[in-house]
Amino acid sequence: MVYLTNKRKIINDPVHGFISIPGDFVFDLIEHPWFQRLRNIKQLGLTSFVYPGANHSRFQHGLGALHLMDMAISTLRSKGVVISPMEEEATFIAILLHDIGHGPFSHALENSIINGITHEDISLLLLRKLNETYCGKLDLAIEIFRGAYPRKFLHELISGQMDMDRLDYLRRDSFFTGVIEGSVGSERIIRMLNVVDDSLVIDEKGIYSLEKFLIARRLMYWQVYMHKTVLSSESLLVKILKRAKVLAIEGSDLYATPALRFFLYNKICHADLTNDGNFTPGLIAANFTRLDDTDILVSAKYWADHSDKVLSDLSGRLLRRDLLAIELQNDPFLEKRLKELRTLAGDLMKISPEFEEYYVFTNSISNLPYTPDAPEVKILLKNGKTADISTVSDMFNHRFLSERITKYFLCYPKECR
Repeated sequence: MVYLTNKRKIINDPVHGFISIPGDFVFDLIEHPWFQRLRNIKQLGLTSFVYPGANHSRFQHGLGALHLMDMAISTLRSKGVVISPMEEEATFIAILLHDIGHGPFSHALENSIINGITHEDISLLLLRKLNETYCGKLDLAIEIFRGAYPRKFLHELISGQMDMDRLDYLRRDSFFTGVIEGSVGSERIIRMLNVVDDSLVIDEKGIYSLEKFLIARRLMYWQVYMHKTVLSSESLLVKILKRAKVLAIEGSDLYATPALRFFLYNKICHADLTNDGNFTPGLIAANFTRLDDTDILVSAKYWADHSDKVLSDLSGRLLRRDLLAIELQNDPFLEKRLKELRTLAGDLMKISPEFEEYYVFTNSISNLPYTPDAPEVKILLKNGKTADISTVSDMFNHRFLSERITKYFLCYPKECR
């Protein structure tokens, strides 16, 4: 007996309300294990250490971005922009799978056990492997995802100044953290979208909604994404993974799930994604798609009892939320202070100087509301001409929009206070 599956599902989303799945093939991709894996990857990493409600997943974000893309395509068509059914489906696929390459706790792996490979690189690899599985049905989606398709506005909907990715995650992250400053009128902005000369523009009457969007993005970065306790916790996680990687390469026996073990005990480089390295892209994809947050947390529980003092101590701190103290300032920290804290930490922790950098370290963070390498936000004036937002808005100037604000942070054990 053949059972027919209803693929036109309706999902009740707490942020956008009812979300309809726009097509049978899109439903098949949502059901694919690689996308289902995103249920077990938190959208905001360890931000729940600060905002307890921030436990939403990249799976939810993917569905939300898909919903907004459906709304954006309908809006543009209503304004006379011709978008073929093939382009529509490909754009849906590209936005749905835009985060499929994120690893456990989002960016932690990029800075620790995998060097020189970004989540965008992995996303592209997984898109290509899925394309092989589905006999080329993702060809156009990959072109749009890469920005190689001639109709550039389709790529801008996925990765641009006001893409569906940002419009969903700002509103979603605001909802789950309770930080109301990040709430944006995503539907209002989408209704104001238009296309001129193959680029996205905003109708003039939507300028105030766009201004609020840029302000909300800036505030969310400092209040949520770069909150100093979030920085401390995620830096601690990176140090744990780096220590585990060092021990693994030295030959120490570490507990790890099979997928995590593959990345700990092997040196994976960018060449491995293109058949020019020691491992095939298929092997990388097979192991990466078995990784999620639980692999790291389960391993950390075992590592808390490991014989290596540094690994066990750092892992225990993460599990207990006994985080490192953190200071934030506008100027770089003096090397003298860094050395003093490292010496003090070494004495208090009874560790040799070579391990002090795991406990005392400095780094920088930056916030840029307006991405310089993405197309400028253009306003479609009532006279039919376009102008950059910095010349039209009476609230912003180019300096506010494009100047990168950098701050420096210093982490050290609380025992050193």
